[in-house]
Amino acid sequence: MKYYSFITLLALVSVLGCNSGSDSVAAGDSEEAPAAFSRFDASVDIVQDGQIIIIESSGVPNHPSPYWPTTSSLYKAYDGSNTAFNLNPNQIATQQYTFRIPASPAEASTKSATPLGPIGVALNGVAIFNQYAGPNQPLTNEIDSFDQYNGHPQNSGAYHYHVEPLYITDLVGKDGLIGYLLDGFPLYGPKDGSETVTNNDLDTYHGHVHVTTEYPDGIYHYHVTSEDPYINGNGFYGNAGTVSQ
Repeated sequence: MKYYSFITLLALVSVLGCNSGSDSVAAGDSEEAPAAFSRFDASVDIVQDGQIIIIESSGVPNHPSPYWPTTSSLYKAYDGSNTAFNLNPNQIATQQYTFRIPASPAEASTKSATPLGPIGVALNGVAIFNQYAGPNQPLTNEIDSFDQYNGHPQNSGAYHYHVEPLYITDLVGKDGLIGYLLDGFPLYGPKDGSETVTNNDLDTYHGHVHVTTEYPDGIYHYHVTSEDPYINGNGFYGNAGTVSQ
């Protein structure tokens, strides 16, 4: 992961003689991003600009999938457990995501609904979508197009997860950090320690507060579960940042 301090960024600008663009860090605004962001994959670029953490990603998974072109070294036919698997007609394509999320997330006084499209980003830079296949359309049928790691691409080739990203939880553990939603609050796997989390353990936004490995003082955080809404409930708990592509 390219993870830069303000001093390093200034040095890079000086050596390269280039303008860092609209996401440049202004003098006096920079501070070290939370250590938890070092968990992101090396392909994901992260800088902090004042109270905003900027995450840039190509959005492509770092794992095999039947949705890669057959010429790709990452192409692999479906070998998951869903006997009803049905390959959708789309293929994975590179995106240009820029996520801007709060560095110090806080509960929103007025909660906002999650939109269709990216509502967060996983540690490998893949977008996280909400529990709908379309406007108020459940994932009932779309689930059958999820590959062996629980992701799939939509019609523009944007690969994404609606449910537990199995490649990541296999790496970090079922109780590990998976990524962040746009409001800056972290997303964890389907377990708290050895206990499986259910919707009954979570609030209406699909989260709760307690200590985690990355946040020893405690923090509000979301969990994935095996039940709808899988990742997020009735909107963001905090004030959502933005995503562009």
